Amino acid sequence: MRDLVKRRFEDERGDVPGWVLITLMTAGLVIVIWGLAGPALSGVFDQAISRVLGV
Repeated sequence: MRDLVKRRFEDERGDVPGWVLITLMTAGLVIVIWGLAGPALSGVFDQAISRVLGV
């Protein structure tokens, strides 16, 4: 039983390159979406603030 557990943990090295790729792809998607939607969201925010302040 001890050998089975030991082998299980020795084989579990993780998938670091996979996680790095996922992190980079997520960051890229955030940048692209922010670039496309940023001006529209800024306009919506400015309009909402103007309505609240009554300007």
